[in-house]
Amino acid sequence: MENMFGAAVGGVIGLMLVAVIGLVIGVVAKLLMPGRDPGGWFATILLGIAGSWIGGLIISLLGLSGVVPGLVAAVAGAMILLIAYRVFKKS
Repeated sequence: MENMFGAAVGGVIGLMLVAVIGLVIGVVAKLLMPGRDPGGWFATILLGIAGSWIGGLIISLLGLSGVVPGLVAAVAGAMILLIAYRVFKKS
């Protein structure tokens, strides 16, 4: 029973960590690309998380690894999503 509780707490803490990192990545991407963008905190967290997935895909295709390249790729992925949103918003 105690092991299940530890796994549940670890899962919640892991999700909170993903949300905080997603928020930071989303905020950095929005700061680097000034302009009107949708959403508040939740949209920024989702932007950062999705950007991390895209950046992770790009960095793995390039054969790179490491924390700094991963963070740069995550922000770049979030910026790609912002560009895509702006392009589709205009049309």
